[in-house]
Amino acid sequence: MNIQPLGDRVVIKPLEAENKTKGGIVLPDTAKEKPQEGKVVAVGKGKLSNEGKVLPLEVKTGDKVLYGKYSGNEITTKEGEELLIMKEEDILAVIK
Repeated sequence: MNIQPLGDRVVIKPLEAENKTKGGIVLPDTAKEKPQEGKVVAVGKGKLSNEGKVLPLEVKTGDKVLYGKYSGNEITTKEGEELLIMKEEDILAVIK
């Protein structure tokens, strides 16, 4: 994958949705919710401030993050990998 996001955008690989509920019920594909957790695979250079300086992003490659359910733009690479591109401000938290 050769994707370099611009500005304050990040590329996230969503984690797989759960196949079972906590009670052990197996969910069909149509009942699965969109994942809200993912791993950052690429980050842009940063946000441009009013003074023209580049402010670095808080997240970095490899971080596990939590984002809004319908955040970002979905893309599919030539290899068939599904990724999300979103602004850093759409990321809700870094999971430690």
